[in-house]
Amino acid sequence: MLRVKNCESGYGKLRVLKGVSLHVGSGEIVTIIGANGAGKTTFLSTVAGIVRPRAGEIIFDGDDLRSARPHDIVARGCCLVPEGRRIFAPMTVEENLTLGAYTQLRKRNMSFVKKEQDRVYATFPVLKERRKQYAGTLSGGEQQMLAIGRALMSNPRLIMLDEPSMGLAPLVVKSIFQTITALRRDGMTILLVEQNSRAALGIADRGYVMETGRIVLEGTSQELLNNNDVQRAYLGKEYRSMDER
Repeated sequence: MLRVKNCESGYGKLRVLKGVSLHVGSGEIVTIIGANGAGKTTFLSTVAGIVRPRAGEIIFDGDDLRSARPHDIVARGCCLVPEGRRIFAPMTVEENLTLGAYTQLRKRNMSFVKKEQDRVYATFPVLKERRKQYAGTLSGGEQQMLAIGRALMSNPRLIMLDEPSMGLAPLVVKSIFQTITALRRDGMTILLVEQNSRAALGIADRGYVMETGRIVLEGTSQELLNNNDVQRAYLGKEYRSMDER
């Protein structure tokens, strides 16, 4: 579904991505793990069209995304849930969800959008209870649900999630990851960037390790979980803390 080859991008004179190549097959959960500053967010932003690639290929379902605008990429079925959620705090839950469907409203009627909204409420029942509430008054976990729900309103085939567990309590994190797994069961393809490496590898089919703008290791989730270098760099403390709970 997504194929990236020798991708380079950055900000101004700063070169962040240095020849990144990876692929995501239809129906997979693929995760990218790595330390802060490794380039993970820049990679997702480049695929989403927010940051322009300087070299390489980005192919989504046969379409070249290198010169596509962000809203066109969303319309093609590739949507990003950004780090920090980025919900519209002064607007209600319902208004945030409606905004997520803006590409659908250009080609479908409001009844389709209402149907998608009902699907989001079925996935996150608490959002239905809070639908008239201002998004800025929601808890962190509820805001993350809203950010995912807003992305789902665009009817994507590939959803990219950037640090969905950031700042959330362990029980909420568990719920979010259960939702991600359920979305895959429903046919969604997912590219997940996550600091909680063990949790990410626990639900993913395959993974990539990114360091200083390069992919340095790839494999199945189990292969990465069993890799000594990955354990030392990304899983050591996590393994102990998770096992103690």
